[in-house]
Order: sequence, then structure tokens, then C-alpha cells
Amino acid sequence: MARLPRFVIPELPQHVIQRGNNRQRILYDEEDYWFIWEKLKTAAEKFDCSVHAYVLMPTHFHLLLTPHCDTGIGKFMQYVGRYYVQYFNHRHERTGTLWEGRYRATLIDPVHYLLPVSHYVEDNPHRAGLVDESADYGWSSHAANALCEDDPLVTPHASYQRLGRSRKARCERYAQEAAPGLDEALITRIRDATNKAWVLGERDFCEHIESQLNRRALPRPRGGDRRSAAYRSRLLAQQAPG
Repeated sequence: MARLPRFVIPELPQHVIQRGNNRQRILYDEEDYWFIWEKLKTAAEKFDCSVHAYVLMPTHFHLLLTPHCDTGIGKFMQYVGRYYVQYFNHRHERTGTLWEGRYRATLIDPVHYLLPVSHYVEDNPHRAGLVDESADYGWSSHAANALCEDDPLVTPHASYQRLGRSRKARCERYAQEAAPGLDEALITRIRDATNKAWVLGERDFCEHIESQLNRRALPRPRGGDRRSAAYRSRLLAQQAPG
């Protein structure tokens, strides 16, 4: 079965995940982390993408980034993947594939989901039990977005910039919003959209994407879904007097 083309629209952000094959480790020590961080930074500059949030985990990494051209994300991920595999296999004396197939990605409604996805990305180490708090993890954008530390890889999105007039105010507001953690239902929705390559957004945003790209942005309702118009019509017909 042919794979559908990815949802890619310049200037709209995406949440991207790349995992190690069979969830194997892809990062072991500081040298590995620094190498892939540097390749991410180079790729962002080379292929005209802005990274708003990221986390480098032992078995995978997450990115929240905006491409500024049609081919930006594809070339970005190809560049990082190719150079990191060459480096990793040579350094760790191994051969063969490192990645779990194609990277996964979802187009994001920036008005409603940019900041929640940013919090989701940066809270991964905490949810995985690696640290007690997001701020304790050194290989993410949390320090830049919440603590005002410099990170050349991070470019603030307009949604982030609207959090306050000064950098200090933006960081404080961002940290306050991140502190409670995300609702489990929202976490599940972010995961499902990314893993299944559906658009993450409110209905009007998804309908706009569908009209622009002439393809579905959301899965079809299940036959028994009580919210489905077809289900309601059948139910009304069954209830009508004979």
C-alpha cells in the first residue's frame, strides 16, 4: 500500500519524532548528544527550519519546528539521520540501520496547540522517569523557553513571543503554564496525531488544511460513533413510528 505524502505547509509548525530501531539506544554519552545537537543546528540553518522546542532522549528525539519551504523538514531529517548514523556506527563499532523507519510527524494548529506540544516535548524526560522535573534535564529546550538560558538551536515561535513583552516575562509565563503538566487526554491526542500522521488542531483548522491539500486531515468517524451524522440518521430512522 502506497504511503500518503506528509502534511507539509511552509510556515506551519510540526511535531516530529525519530526513534531508534526496536527502541534501541541512539544516545549514550555527552559526545553523542553534542554531535546530534550540532547536526540539528546545522540542518535548521541549512534547510531553513526554525526549531522551537526539542528533547534528546536515550532512544529517540522530539522536535517542534517550522519549515519555511516545502522540502525543509524532509531534507532536515534526512541530513541529521544520515550523518548521525555514520558517526554512531563508526564510534560504537556497529553496522546497519539505526532508525525505526521514517520519522513520524504531525502538522499543528499553532494558535491552540503550539505551546501545549512544546510542553509535551520538554516534559518527556519527566514522564519517562529520568528526572524529577523538566528543568533537571540538560538536553532539551526547557532551559531556553522557561529559564531564559541561551540555546542557539531554539528560535521562539510567534505564539511564544506573545506570552510577554520581555524575555523574562515570556519565560516566567511559559514556566507557569508548564508546571501543572498536561491533561492525560491531551497527551493521548498529541501522541495519536503524531503516530498516525493526522493533523493536530481544532476542527476549523483541520477543515482548512483539508481544503488546501485536498486530503483528509482527521480519521473518519467509526460506524458506531454516536457523534457521527450517519449514526444519528440511522438511529432516528429506527426510532421513527412504522
